[in-house]
Amino acid sequence: MSAILITTLVITVIGIVVGFGLVATGKKFYVEVDERETAVRAALPGNNCGACGFAGCDAMAAAIVKGEAPVNGCPVGNEPVANEIGKIMGVQADEVIRGVALVRCKGTCQATSNQANYVGVGDCRNAQFNGIRFTSCDYGCLGLGSCVKVCPEQAISIRDGVAVVDPFRCVGCGLCAKACPRGLIELVPENRHIAVQCRNEDKGPLVRKVCSAGCIGCMLCTKLCPTGAITVTNNVAHIDYEQCVECGKCAEKCPAKVITLRTLPDDLKPKAEGESHE
Repeated sequence: MSAILITTLVITVIGIVVGFGLVATGKKFYVEVDERETAVRAALPGNNCGACGFAGCDAMAAAIVKGEAPVNGCPVGNEPVANEIGKIMGVQADEVIRGVALVRCKGTCQATSNQANYVGVGDCRNAQFNGIRFTSCDYGCLGLGSCVKVCPEQAISIRDGVAVVDPFRCVGCGLCAKACPRGLIELVPENRHIAVQCRNEDKGPLVRKVCSAGCIGCMLCTKLCPTGAITVTNNVAHIDYEQCVECGKCAEKCPAKVITLRTLPDDLKPKAEGESHE
């Protein structure tokens, strides 16, 4: 009986000593957290996507408070979020225009041709890394859905062999762009609707052989653009959205119809008034 009491007493004493030691250590190494950091973290969306260039929302909040990131630095956050963070930090937030993902490819199953029936791992990065060629265009969407798998909002689907983005679900995190091994996905301002949906850098005749919906680098768009917003580099057109006034002349006259007004499949288009968009 005495052995049990002695053991209990020893364990109790050890627990008290360890407890005091932990308290003392905690006080010695305590790092005071700026209250603004907690408030900024609460205002951020909480996606922890890393699209801002930081490890997550906690790191982003700390960077904003330290002045290492702007108050509107979260690409997922909208203008109200930036304004709220601006109030916390006592600065004026610039106007925030959300980015949405754009897939620069129109190479559907009808526009291109299959070179082989692929039955391997359903991952674009794996196919690209192993040099697997099962579509006629070496620049086009592989259609295996790496972007679909990383999208936290289920905003991307594969339709007719090409990735399609639902802009109503897209939060502009950019994870899909990082996942695409061919660099076909980029973020564009959500208030801009003209898009060049091709990245094929081959010359026109070669493009025509592999895809009927590819940019042929004819330069007609550059001649028609009144603001010089379109340039052709490496045989493919690019739009400077800061200069584009969306007059639509380039899309109207593009012989390949590769410059388009961003359109959606019918089931992704906005619902009529009173209906919700699922």
